[in-house]
Amino acid sequence: MSAKITRRSLGAAATAALAVPLAAPFIRNAEAAAPLLLRCSVDTAPSHPRNISLHDFLAKVEHASDGRVQTKLFESGALFPDLHVVKALVQGQVELACPGTWTLTGFVPDADFSELPGLYGVPSARVDKATDGAPGTYVNGELSRKLGLQMLGGWLNWGFNAWFSSKKPITSLADLRGMKLRSPGGVLNSWRISFFGGLPNVTAWPEVPLAMSQGNFDGLITTNESARTAKLYDSGMRHSLQDEQAFSYYAPMMNHGFWNKLGPKLQADILHLWAENLPAYRARSAATQSTARAALIHHSVTFADVSPAEREAVRRKMLPLQAKAAAAAHMTPHLVKLVMDSVGA
Repeated sequence: MSAKITRRSLGAAATAALAVPLAAPFIRNAEAAAPLLLRCSVDTAPSHPRNISLHDFLAKVEHASDGRVQTKLFESGALFPDLHVVKALVQGQVELACPGTWTLTGFVPDADFSELPGLYGVPSARVDKATDGAPGTYVNGELSRKLGLQMLGGWLNWGFNAWFSSKKPITSLADLRGMKLRSPGGVLNSWRISFFGGLPNVTAWPEVPLAMSQGNFDGLITTNESARTAKLYDSGMRHSLQDEQAFSYYAPMMNHGFWNKLGPKLQADILHLWAENLPAYRARSAATQSTARAALIHHSVTFADVSPAEREAVRRKMLPLQAKAAAAAHMTPHLVKLVMDSVGA
């Protein structure tokens, strides 16, 4: 049976048809006005200086965007540990990350240059000359080229790595022999453990407290502040040997698809914000590292120090082995030369 067409139904249909194109611009404008979500993933605790710096940076990005960008920081590995966050960043599962350079070696082996044997015990100000100079620029370019990521500029300083243990006191480098030691990742960290006669073990940072309490390893490489913020003293950490073995950095990077949505002005603003605030972020990291030792002592962690003279003697023993270690880490001789020239080591 055919439907009866009336003047009223015909008019209603015409009105509805007319409303669609009239409404379309408003729908499109509403969609265009929806803010972009910038998710940032870190695997460190909320009190960690990296987290604090990124909280500040994200707030500044929101302000500079005039509401175009909303940000959210996922902490303590809630989304991804640093060992996996770069893959997630490339796949668009997060928009911003600032992983440790030692976790980037699977993509760009040269990213781990601050762990080179020739930099063992070298003052951080000299290592900064490499990260802020030609070597850092080179690595940022390689990360951008190989992964299609937008690097935000200079790296965030973290601090010197040291040795920590649970049951066995470590008062000299000889005490490391035979110990199963957790490495943050990267060939050169494992190389250093082996150089001192230890057995390397790689465990993602969010899993370290439980693994330490269960005795999965005897000790680990980390910084004083990382040990403090993770409360590793609650997991059985009792001793530390400080040798300024390598200075650690975090590299800020953004998903390129998200970057392209921002437009030239906001892109320039973000790069400027990072460069402008990086000195303060670095200063915060340095300040917390300097107070973390006292905090750990308060929690019954004992400390011993390797003298500057012994550190230099160890570095000189390592130097003849550097070319082989760098080759095992698949680092380019050109980059290694750039680093050593930059720091004058």
